[in-house]
Amino acid sequence: MPGVQIGIVGKPNVGKSTFFAAATLHDVKIAPYPFTTIEPNVGIGYVRFKCVCKELGVKDNPRNSLCIEGWRFAPIELVDVAGLVPEAWKGRGLGNRFLDHLRRAGALIHVVDAAGSTDSEGRPVEQGSHDPLADIEFLERELDMWIFGMLEKDWKRFAMTVEAMGSKLDKELYKRLSGLSVSEESISEAIDAAGLQSRKPTAWTAENLLEFVKELRARAKPMIIAANKADQPAARQNIERMQEVLKGRYVVIPTSAEAELVLRKAAAASLIKYLPGDNDFETIGRLNEKQEIALELIRKRVLKVWGSTGVQQVVNTLVFDILGYVAVFPVADEHKLSDNQGRVLPDVYLLRRGSTVRDLAYAIHSEFGEKFITAIDAVTGKRIGADDLLVHRSIVKVVAGR
Repeated sequence: MPGVQIGIVGKPNVGKSTFFAAATLHDVKIAPYPFTTIEPNVGIGYVRFKCVCKELGVKDNPRNSLCIEGWRFAPIELVDVAGLVPEAWKGRGLGNRFLDHLRRAGALIHVVDAAGSTDSEGRPVEQGSHDPLADIEFLERELDMWIFGMLEKDWKRFAMTVEAMGSKLDKELYKRLSGLSVSEESISEAIDAAGLQSRKPTAWTAENLLEFVKELRARAKPMIIAANKADQPAARQNIERMQEVLKGRYVVIPTSAEAELVLRKAAAASLIKYLPGDNDFETIGRLNEKQEIALELIRKRVLKVWGSTGVQQVVNTLVFDILGYVAVFPVADEHKLSDNQGRVLPDVYLLRRGSTVRDLAYAIHSEFGEKFITAIDAVTGKRIGADDLLVHRSIVKVVAGR
């Protein structure tokens, strides 16, 4: 299973499940009413980047990923959870069941109705009558109050224990929040950002704790905004406003999940030539009149206006730009760029920003990490050390002892 897990979140009826289906081609229930999704849908999506095969003049044999026309598609895990309604943290709607599905997610895609055609509960309203910025604020509050609730209920006892034991607060909080996939570094940064580094935990007020939680959520669950329904008339003005108001906080990308799903299904049926993230498509099959009209509308209202459907751009931007992952190709033979079976560039690993060559060794196999000797950059032929940082699209041979 891929090491990158991303949660797809938002209120009901904004296109979350359509986004998920478009990104994974996974069959899900899609309907215009709240709580179509009850149990989370889990599927495999992909990040897209230029493979190294063409520039190195080799024919690759992908095993854990795909290479199509020189584009490598590396797998990630996407989780589409039930629509969130106001005060879900209190148990309203599907409440904490929804929130618990986000525990392992390392980042979130917030699908927003950019056309303003659904109210805060996800019910259809006149297009343009609801402010999508309000949905972003409400989702932040739900996530904050969910984490706050985990800490607040016995904070005094916890704080007194930390002080009595002389323990480090960030380490104890890390243990307390281990189920949220939160790093100790994020906790330390959040304490500093909230201005609480010099305040004893027993002196923290509820407001202090909530401020800490807000800072932690922003670091532990980074989020991108998929401004969906971008093909609707009222969407453009809202998208431009969101991009302006949220500048510096969130990246806002116009999307049409419905258009992407249509294009991907047409490509799967060999009616068109299209790769996720392309700015156009080519007709290669026989289309009926209805199909031809639908595809031309997508070209006119989505591709020519926004440059793509936005779905692949959202995933790529979140994984590579916001989370800072790098894609690395491990090989056993640095000359043939192959594994032990002779397969050329068979695998690609996605590793977090700041990962080292030793981290790659452990990712390949725990024994490689434990018995690491050295590594070789297969392109330059130079030796690289255990603590050297990995570079995006690098090809690395790890040498380990027996």
